[in-house]
Amino acid sequence: MTSDTSPAPQFRTAVVPAAGLGTRFLPATKTVPKELLPVVDTPGIELIAEEATEAGAGRLAIVTSERKVGVMAHFAEDSVLEGTLEDRGKDVLLHKVQRAPGLIEVVDVRQDEPLGLGHAIAQVESVLGAEEQAVAVLLPDDLVLPFGILGQMNAVRAERGGSVLCAFEVDPDNVSSYGVFEVEDTDDPSVKKVLGMVEKPAAEDAPSNLAAAGRYVLDRAIFDALRRTEPGAGGEIQITDAIDLLIDEGHPVHVVVHDGTRHDLGNPGGYIKACVDFALDNPAYADDLREWLAGRLGA
Repeated sequence: MTSDTSPAPQFRTAVVPAAGLGTRFLPATKTVPKELLPVVDTPGIELIAEEATEAGAGRLAIVTSERKVGVMAHFAEDSVLEGTLEDRGKDVLLHKVQRAPGLIEVVDVRQDEPLGLGHAIAQVESVLGAEEQAVAVLLPDDLVLPFGILGQMNAVRAERGGSVLCAFEVDPDNVSSYGVFEVEDTDDPSVKKVLGMVEKPAAEDAPSNLAAAGRYVLDRAIFDALRRTEPGAGGEIQITDAIDLLIDEGHPVHVVVHDGTRHDLGNPGGYIKACVDFALDNPAYADDLREWLAGRLGA
């Protein structure tokens, strides 16, 4: 990025909106929160917590609903299970079970009504300290690999101020599936200044081929903007509308263009790809999976 040294984290709290119903994964999510579905053997929410921790966050604020209490339970210690594994000498499994509770401080923030992503993020203001001038937001449906993009976004905010989002390049034929940024260049080819954003434009109307990924470093001004953001379709308050309001008022907003991989854990197709990708990078599964895939595909 633009600096050879890593600046201090611009945020202490990382927000994970996890109150949704997971309808794209029904019937599995009727009883199991989609955030707990395992990517190979690790729940998606734990991977998100790991990413936030590596970026310097000290606390994870998980926005939940009454139906999603199991998400918080994953970060609680289970002395009975841990004791049983220890007594049986299952040290590897014991380490895996103890990992999530030891990763990061976790706080439960309730969203009583499903009124949109902006509304979910707004609920976190009440648990922030007065000294916290920015928050990170990680959408659990988006698995952005390799880890490290939040660190790059942190560096951009330290240098340029304001809010910083994550973008990835998509095929122009597929832009209608995404929120697409209108941008202008900066002196860093991987950093663009955001002029606006268009939700799911037709290919011929798209201002660029840079689509939003689910990572944000948002200045605390976002909470005031959310209070002034009118509900849109379905009565929902959208974070993109609040960001557009800040842009209109001169608040600096930039994107970092991610050159890695993004998997959509929120739908079965993307989830399957994420599991295969993770397994191929895991020595415990990689060789056997490659052999099986070669036979299955006739390669």
